[in-house]
Amino acid sequence: MPFDFKKEYKEFYLPPNKPGIIEVPAMNYIAVRGKGDPNEEDGDYKASIGLLYGIAFTIKMSYKGDHQIPGYFSYVVPPLEGFWWQEGVDGIDYAHKENYEWISVIRLPDFVTKEEFNWAKEEATLKKKTDFSPVEFFHYEEGLCVQCMHIGSYDVEPATVKRMDEYIAEQGYVTDITAQRFHHEIYLSDVRKTAPEKLKTVIRHPIRKI
Repeated sequence: MPFDFKKEYKEFYLPPNKPGIIEVPAMNYIAVRGKGDPNEEDGDYKASIGLLYGIAFTIKMSYKGDHQIPGYFSYVVPPLEGFWWQEGVDGIDYAHKENYEWISVIRLPDFVTKEEFNWAKEEATLKKKTDFSPVEFFHYEEGLCVQCMHIGSYDVEPATVKRMDEYIAEQGYVTDITAQRFHHEIYLSDVRKTAPEKLKTVIRHPIRKI
């Protein structure tokens, strides 16, 4: 059976739909940075997703080619994730998506070093005849966070965020979104096949002790 990050690390990918506090370790990602409304047709955000999966599947399928990655094991590509912020905004202003800044990411297995990532980037560029220059190797350690499973459309996320804020206040914490710590979403549903009211998204916020 291929290794499935969602099943093996349920604490990070399948939390309950009530807030909880978690320590998130450092992870490596395939990443693309950008700005603007993610719903824009033919926009940068949707283009970034294609670039991410282009690299992700180049690595996943590498065992079929001549380049063998040390420590490789069969796995399911982890879900799409996103780090979001807006300049001059405390938290996220859902009414002004055109001002979003984001880092769209897919987690990398630990066996993928920066050197192997660079190989995959070159290999994908050669085989897919696509410009993968915006894609980067991104190392990130979130640390102490509050998270919750959000069920519903992205537009009603503020209700879940409010519950998260109330929970951490009771525990003696405050949200700690900064220029280095972001509003984080993990997308567990295929938006093309799932009704908006049934979408499952992990929402995660960095926190600090009051």
